[in-house]
Amino acid sequence: MRAPRSTYRLQLHEGFTLFDAAALVPYLRDLGVDWVYLSPLLKAEEGSTHGYDVTDPSCIDPARGGPEGFQALADAAHGAGMGVLVDIVPNHMGVATPRANQWWWSVLRDGPESRYAEAFDIDWAAGNGKLRLPVLGDNGDALDELRIEDGELRYHQQAFPLAEGTFTPGDSARQVHSRQHYELVNWRRADNELNYRRFFGVNTLAGVRVEVPWVFEESHAEIRRWFQEGLADGLRIDHPDGLADPAGYLEQLRELTGGAYVLVEKILEPGEKLPASWSAAGTTGYDALAEVDRLFVDPEAAAALTDASDAEPYRHMIHDTKRAVADGLLHSEVQRLVRLLPPGSGLEAETAADALAELLACFPVYRSYLPEGAGYLDEAALNARVRRPDLEPAIEVLLPLLQGQGGDGEDGLGELAVRFQQTSGMVMAKGVEDTAFYRYTRLTSLNEVGADPSLFAMEPHDLHLGMMLRQQEAPDAMTTLSTHDTKRSEDTRARISVLTEMPQEWTEAAAELAGLLPLEDRPLAELVWQALVGTWPLERRRAHAYAEKAAREAGDSTTWTAPDEAFEKQLHALVDGAYDHPKANAVLEAVVDRIRGAGYSNALGAKLVQLTMPGVPDVYQGTELWDHSLVDPDNRRPVDFEARRTLLSAVSDLSGEDGLPEIDESGAAKLLVTREALRLRRDKPALFTGYSALVSTGAAAGHFFGFDRGGVLTAVTRLPLGLERAGGWQDTTVQLPSGSYRDALSGAAFTGAAVKAAELFAQYPVALLVREEDA
Repeated sequence: MRAPRSTYRLQLHEGFTLFDAAALVPYLRDLGVDWVYLSPLLKAEEGSTHGYDVTDPSCIDPARGGPEGFQALADAAHGAGMGVLVDIVPNHMGVATPRANQWWWSVLRDGPESRYAEAFDIDWAAGNGKLRLPVLGDNGDALDELRIEDGELRYHQQAFPLAEGTFTPGDSARQVHSRQHYELVNWRRADNELNYRRFFGVNTLAGVRVEVPWVFEESHAEIRRWFQEGLADGLRIDHPDGLADPAGYLEQLRELTGGAYVLVEKILEPGEKLPASWSAAGTTGYDALAEVDRLFVDPEAAAALTDASDAEPYRHMIHDTKRAVADGLLHSEVQRLVRLLPPGSGLEAETAADALAELLACFPVYRSYLPEGAGYLDEAALNARVRRPDLEPAIEVLLPLLQGQGGDGEDGLGELAVRFQQTSGMVMAKGVEDTAFYRYTRLTSLNEVGADPSLFAMEPHDLHLGMMLRQQEAPDAMTTLSTHDTKRSEDTRARISVLTEMPQEWTEAAAELAGLLPLEDRPLAELVWQALVGTWPLERRRAHAYAEKAAREAGDSTTWTAPDEAFEKQLHALVDGAYDHPKANAVLEAVVDRIRGAGYSNALGAKLVQLTMPGVPDVYQGTELWDHSLVDPDNRRPVDFEARRTLLSAVSDLSGEDGLPEIDESGAAKLLVTREALRLRRDKPALFTGYSALVSTGAAAGHFFGFDRGGVLTAVTRLPLGLERAGGWQDTTVQLPSGSYRDALSGAAFTGAAVKAAELFAQYPVALLVREEDA
């Protein structure tokens, strides 16, 4: 298997196509990138900016450049000695526009008799033989707004097919509707009555049964062509937790690709490992992100920030948010589980739903992969018994069924056991990432996909242990700091984490801001202020968009389905006040001025650690410069590649008279760090085959972190404000391995011995040393 030495993620859409990506290859090559990493290519909903709503798996989206664009990109990348990694979406398809998806259109027209009915996870019996489509609005009797036009059933701009023989001239649209294999229902009924599996709570993304052999073959024929024709070199698998049999699917992919490099977008909870049976090199790196971030958090601030936030314990919060999701947004999935109970279970439907929802709320990871991970279900059952002793008899009945005992399905599992595994990840994602992360605001740089915000900081010793395990167990897994799904970009988080070095100053500033611009929802106000601190100066429109999305995701004071206009008016007034209220603006500016420099230091340190640590480092588009973004769609804004190309050309080669780039707003220093690390990873892979910790001694030893990868040494500064208050590095030294070294960033030379930290970090708060004989 050929694995990349690094990747660079590009978001493809109508405004940035495969042809644009091909034209970017020379810049990426110059930057040091090894493989180009592409967002989904297959035909998606018209206007889709992300590509995860695939409507036709048989072709590359013309809006993204089509097959000609992919050929151009593959030729350019391979011609430059680079590989191509492509994101694919096996779990679901886009069905927002039925006519655009011929599989879905066929099912709507022909019902269970459609060849494609087997491709979607539909419970026809639950809909009395009909597929429920939650598309109708709230205005009066929406069925009166139906019409027949051009041989189709129309509702406003939406079109639906008519089954053969179900319409004759003179029939009313309502009559015709009643004869179809689908039933158009009010959108509010989806959470309780939907009878098809969807992606999380998105009605327009219908789950696909890729475990069915012909479905796999037909949905992967185009992907197979990529490998047969040498266009792609590897795959990133979106959301494998939604699949009925992830291990089986990955084995099929191994055969389809000839054993190519495959990564999975799998979120691992702390201490959790990827199933050993999976044919995958590792995850897409959220677990690495969580570890690196916590190196730059001061553990001493935990108590002060916890007290100031006045938040309930995190484990109780996420139980409650997950339970609310199981009882609300995803209740239709719980109801599906209830319908799968064997007739002789002896459980009343209401009791079974209650117990299943409680088990889902108590589940400690995203999902198990039976028989692997069976202990997680036991753990959930124990927690559920503690929280709800009244449900113990029901849990006793459910547990063996959910463990697959006596099942007759895939690998001996029953459908109930399989679907419970598919459902637990949905509940975790919606209850934690999309709800609790917007409520638990002690330190929002920790509220990231794949992370546990209750784990406040990581000691250098523990990070070294984690790095060593990564080198031993998953050397080809991806590492990342920013993605299209991160809640805050890497540099935003790096700056927010500086607040842990000045907890009293920050809590006093936050209290003053609360007095000047009050908001009824205190945790949300804290979240907004931290977002502004992390991104300032932020365009006003972006701040408003983020605050509104955050408030609705949190769901405490307003929601997506029932916006509270009065509260949102108050929220938007707070955002405007950050710009227009003189005193509030002054407080905000003062905090940002205090932490900006330390934020740059943290950002450079995190970037260098991520780029050189064990694993395959990914650079998300544009983040070779400072990127202070918030959650999507903010982090998917267009990237000015021309500016980056120009700046890369201008960055000193360290022998010029201009010297090193300043650590300033331009981001040139970060670009230099990124370029040098990527070039070393690509051009001298033999120097990245080991891992050992570097030792520091002296008064400020706790502010140092470093490691030797086998000839390349990474050294970074941590907790820079504390270092400043302590009077700098003073007598602190770093013990280098024997040999002569040159800093790839500053050009400074060092000899293996006790080197003064002040000299090591004389130019930058980071250093990247290369053994001279290997330079």
